[in-house]
Amino acid sequence: MSAPDGGRGGAGGGRFEPEPSLRFSAQEIQDLLIAWLALGVAFAIFFAGGGQRAIALVTGSPTTFAVALVVSLLTAGVGFLLHELGHKVMAVRYDNVAAFRAEYNMLFLAIMSAFLGFIFAAPGAVHHRGRLTARQHGLIALAGPAVNLALAAVFVPLWIAGVALGVDPLELLGGRGLAVNLFLAAFNMIPIGALDGKTIVGWSKAVWAAVFLPSIAVTVYVVFVLGIGF
Repeated sequence: MSAPDGGRGGAGGGRFEPEPSLRFSAQEIQDLLIAWLALGVAFAIFFAGGGQRAIALVTGSPTTFAVALVVSLLTAGVGFLLHELGHKVMAVRYDNVAAFRAEYNMLFLAIMSAFLGFIFAAPGAVHHRGRLTARQHGLIALAGPAVNLALAAVFVPLWIAGVALGVDPLELLGGRGLAVNLFLAAFNMIPIGALDGKTIVGWSKAVWAAVFLPSIAVTVYVVFVLGIGF
């Protein structure tokens, strides 16, 4: 997700404003790493079937859970990180100051919801400030879901190779990466609240429909019809 912080102060306002840059502060790196780890744990618990099954897996087969955790970090975790990086890169391109801020309460909620057998993840957002047109603001929002769609395509050959070669870990990695990134793209395109879709609809309903409708259709087909990744 991305969120505007408002415009920058004027030159005579006596307030120092950092220059737009793709550099990351120590706080931003910490927020990204904690969010990545928390989401990896949350999705590993969720895919295990909830808290009791995850605990049973940890105690009964810790290696299996460790593999599930690594897969979650490389699929959901990486999908989230690159989604946010997409927002930041596009915001800086339009001369905005941009930084990711984690929502620690929401990260805790993600883990707790996974224990209950479902997942609710709103780990934070890239906050940016600077002057933007509606189109630029929309493109910044669109960058995150677009990254997830591109990542979904990257995981397809991994899943195909895993199926063809009979390599279960590779099939799991490819299938879960495909499904999770499709889900992240479709979910973030929903035009409500602080999700990217609301900003994109405010800029162009046609662009929103052209991205959201195929995304949700492919996600439903891959996840619920083919049963890939879950």
